[in-house]
Amino acid sequence: MSISNEEKQRIVKEFSVKEGDSGSPQVQIAVLTAQIQAVTEHLRTHPKDYAGRRGLLGMVSKRRQLLDYLKRKTPGQYVEMITRLNIRK
Repeated sequence: MSISNEEKQRIVKEFSVKEGDSGSPQVQIAVLTAQIQAVTEHLRTHPKDYAGRRGLLGMVSKRRQLLDYLKRKTPGQYVEMITRLNIRK
């Protein structure tokens, strides 16, 4: 249901702003997006997993908060992130 460490490291490397960056909003948004996609696939096969659905809603809310922060601070990077990750506005 969650992403593997190798997948997470690949995402961190791809979206990091500088070397060793794992806490920037861009990296956090990308990792949350991968986790959201994994949980969504899980919920398609297990529709009665209500605890998983609650966790999914929490992740979506956290990603929305980070996207709003990025939009406030650097609108250009916000647009780049939603296009790279294929996220609806």
